[in-house]
Amino acid sequence: MKKVMLIMTLAAMTLTSCGSKKKIADLEAKNKEIQDLLNTTTVKLNTCLTEKDALANQVDFLKKNNTDLINNMGNLTTLTAKGAENLEKSLESLKEKDLKINRLQDALTKKDSVTLALVTSLKREVGIDDPDININVEKGVVMISIADNLLFKSGSYEVSDKAKGVLAKVAKVINSKPDFECMVEGHTDNVPIKNAVLLDNWDLSVKRATSIVRVLHKDLGVSPKQLIPAGRSSYIPLVDNDTPANRAKNRRTRIIIMPKIDQFYDMLEKEMKNLSDGK
Repeated sequence: MKKVMLIMTLAAMTLTSCGSKKKIADLEAKNKEIQDLLNTTTVKLNTCLTEKDALANQVDFLKKNNTDLINNMGNLTTLTAKGAENLEKSLESLKEKDLKINRLQDALTKKDSVTLALVTSLKREVGIDDPDININVEKGVVMISIADNLLFKSGSYEVSDKAKGVLAKVAKVINSKPDFECMVEGHTDNVPIKNAVLLDNWDLSVKRATSIVRVLHKDLGVSPKQLIPAGRSSYIPLVDNDTPANRAKNRRTRIIIMPKIDQFYDMLEKEMKNLSDGK
């Protein structure tokens, strides 16, 4: 009987202990849930405070901006009749400048039109079927490139009789444009040359250019005031000087027909001075 009572007592104590542990576990879980909720609430509170500060700053900015706008409106309303008159004068001045700029553009367009007309005339006079003669427009001027073998013998600067026929056609166009200049450029390949007459390729290119200029002036009646000889040696090649065919391409004379530079710049300078003076 005592054994039975002892067993029952132990059982009761065990059940009571289990119940207490369950309550503690429940309380701990509840406490954790409350703690998590508190943490979340704290984060939201901090966010709200930050947003509140930002909104407060924005309100201050808007207030200041509103004040500035009100002040600016006040300044605008105090615009005087004299100020309005000055504004109107400025607009008129801008219109005049636009007209002058348009005149400059018209002058450039006219120059381009004359240049294209020159090209057409040259191609008609000289002919465009000869592969040794190339006529085109580069940077607003007429370029006539004539191959070396059409003008000179190898290493020589004496103009051939065949070349004089082509130069006569070029001279006819130059003479029809007395307000234009004609620059004659001699170009060589990079093979060094030196003999009793020629010092180097510079010397050869200059002598070839002056030979062409003499023919244009003395034989074909071009005014010397229009003629400019120039030697470029081998320093502006069309292609690499790596084959005989390429070196032949680089040996050439280029005749450039262009408006007189001083006249053109005088016109630009005058117009720009008028613009700066507000005329």
